[in-house]
Amino acid sequence: MTLNPSPFSLAGKKGLILGLANEHSIAWGCTQMAHAMGAEVVVSCLNEKARRFVEPLTAPIGVELVPCDVEQEGELENLVARAVERLGHLDFVVHSIAWAPLADLHGQVIDSSSAGFARAMTVSCHSFAKLAHLCAPHMPNGGSMLSMTYLGADEAVPNYGVMGPVKAALESMVRYMAMELGSKRIRVHAVSPGPILTRAASGIADFDALMANAVRKAPLGRLVHLEEIAQLCSFLCSDAASGMTGQTIYVDGGCHAMG
Repeated sequence: MTLNPSPFSLAGKKGLILGLANEHSIAWGCTQMAHAMGAEVVVSCLNEKARRFVEPLTAPIGVELVPCDVEQEGELENLVARAVERLGHLDFVVHSIAWAPLADLHGQVIDSSSAGFARAMTVSCHSFAKLAHLCAPHMPNGGSMLSMTYLGADEAVPNYGVMGPVKAALESMVRYMAMELGSKRIRVHAVSPGPILTRAASGIADFDALMANAVRKAPLGRLVHLEEIAQLCSFLCSDAASGMTGQTIYVDGGCHAMG
């Protein structure tokens, strides 16, 4: 057996990261960490309006920023094509986008509209499968694909509403994708952070109470930091995680383990 002396490095790796909204985004934490660890990345934001706000983050570190609304025909295909044109190939993909109409997010699951549920599923879940379909042919050396989930996929969390079933579907899809892509040496994981105040999370009703409950429940007695989430994602994208796939991996201070 030959040991890799630097299995945690991302030096020379190429990645695509979706979902940059502001400096609090998980996508931004992942971008900063991957760049610091030697990776070259392309990052997406929602649209041209969003680009004006987030380009000051990416420009100083030389990261290409591409608008991509996964609900718009052809935009995800364009994003992947631009990334491959810039990078040559891909070693990792981080899918950090989620959305549901506020009326469906704030209401009861039993009251959710078919259209709202379908849109939430398209943006937050199926877009990861479509992204994998587009990216896999450009991962000749294998690699990692990650998406973001939450404890509400496994437990009924007050005010998480329709996103709970959507994230449950995402976690199931991760397992099927891991099975289907394993022969290509592509590893697939769902990362489940504890609550942090991202733009997507701000749409959840009584989010302050959810965060306070997480602090009370967590054995570590605190919320996790963006850097800790990014560190886990970077590990999963590195060669150090080469024997892992198909898992939901928590970085939540231990909340998921408590009754």
